[in-house]
Amino acid sequence: MKKLFLTAAVILSAALLVTGCGKKAASKGTEMIIENGAEPQSIDPTQIQGNVEQRINAALFEGLVTTDPKTCEAVPGVAESWERSADDTVLTFHLRKTTWSDGTPVTAQTFVDSWLYFMAPSTAAVYAYMPAMVIKGAADYNAGKADASTVGLRAVDDYTLEVTLVGPVPYAVDMMTHYSFDVLPMHTIKKFGKDWIKPENFVGNGPFILESWVPQEKVTVVPNEKYWNKQNVFLSRITFLPIDDMTTAYNKYKNGEIDWNTTNTFPLDMLDEVKLRDDYQVYPNLASYYLAFNLNNKTLKDVRVRKALIESLDTKELVEKVTKGGQIATGAFVPEMAGYTPADGMKFDVAEAKKLLADAGYPDGKGFPKLTYIYNTSDSHKKIAEWAQQQWKTNLGIDMDLQNMEWATFLAKRQANDFEIAREGWIGDYQDPSNFLELLKSDSGNNDGRYNNPDYDALLEKASKMPAGAERMQVLRDAETMAVDRDASIIPMYIYVTQNLIDLNKWEGWYSNTLDLHPYTGLKAKK
Repeated sequence: MKKLFLTAAVILSAALLVTGCGKKAASKGTEMIIENGAEPQSIDPTQIQGNVEQRINAALFEGLVTTDPKTCEAVPGVAESWERSADDTVLTFHLRKTTWSDGTPVTAQTFVDSWLYFMAPSTAAVYAYMPAMVIKGAADYNAGKADASTVGLRAVDDYTLEVTLVGPVPYAVDMMTHYSFDVLPMHTIKKFGKDWIKPENFVGNGPFILESWVPQEKVTVVPNEKYWNKQNVFLSRITFLPIDDMTTAYNKYKNGEIDWNTTNTFPLDMLDEVKLRDDYQVYPNLASYYLAFNLNNKTLKDVRVRKALIESLDTKELVEKVTKGGQIATGAFVPEMAGYTPADGMKFDVAEAKKLLADAGYPDGKGFPKLTYIYNTSDSHKKIAEWAQQQWKTNLGIDMDLQNMEWATFLAKRQANDFEIAREGWIGDYQDPSNFLELLKSDSGNNDGRYNNPDYDALLEKASKMPAGAERMQVLRDAETMAVDRDASIIPMYIYVTQNLIDLNKWEGWYSNTLDLHPYTGLKAKK
């Protein structure tokens, strides 16, 4: 599997205007206006990786399975049913007869072609490692070591798809709710190349189609009349606003200009006010806030330095005095989940941190080079960075520069490994520890810090071939302990809670859940 190098050209080509020909909103229904956090990188599923993009993707595409809005478990999408082989290693999906928004049929071969395109080294898909880690033969194909014929995908007939897995992979179907398993309009991609995502060229198979994209202003989508489940699409339009200033977003929500404030963090000086609102929706979140080290950096290559930087941060103080939204301080990377106990992680210990830094050649911080901590535009991220900066100054005697960046530039810097310390966050795509731990695999497209430990990779490979149960969970915990406790590859900070503002007296079909995923099918205004 290869790493992503997202070019400015890709970002710019994705952000071209404008309004799709002949795509008009339905005359009935209610428009929903969503605060979406930032300008999206792209709407091409191969080139996206954040919640900003996921919310738009959920409107435009549907895979074999989609997400139950209450449980986040997989429910039928394009596939109306499926079954496993006796040894649990082969999944057979039975597809319903659906089409793209231009009327072109979606078949089993469309899925085969889409997934092979997604995983092809030349595509440079951010999430290529996800399907590649569970489909037999896909890892070698994604790495350029084998051709497509070796991948465990087969169109049995037009509406039967067979997927051979690397092992039992108990979470495979839930994993397929993720956009790395999207079906893609290959006929349109072949015709228009990178311009296939322009509104006038776009076709999708989700509940909505792209109407317009005005960079830095809005993305709008309208109902897809070819969608198989269109009778349960009640919104006449969804407008996504790229507002990265939380105060602006909150004020627009209070003024009735926004229906759903998705920010997940609110202006910290307004949080007490937000908490008192009846429309404040807070819920435990399968999500981790952490910092990435650039492990190619000369200073940060020393594990003693990394451990010193971690042990000098009192994350309990962070959640109690800075974030104050109910977050849970942690030394682990993976949140608790059914059957899994996270690694212990390192503890706040200033004396030990000072000793480690001295052992690394920087007694009381003397001679320590000034590093830069980057974060994307957000009042919350800024205050967290300033808190860490002060902790390191007070506890270790070192100075840290802070640099704020807009979303697309920030992502590009991280993906290119062009940073020293970077803000990171991860909301689970499916409910299994592997979804977090796979970020640190050496060949993961999301391994921004370039952690590279063959023993760690081997543990994850072993777990991917094991059946569900305590033994598999222990292998995953051993991997987390190796990466987080022993190798100090990242700085865990806290476990999130979901925080949304949406008036559930006005809207129905929206539910708080652990993954903060909210499908649009079934979502409607209350009468």
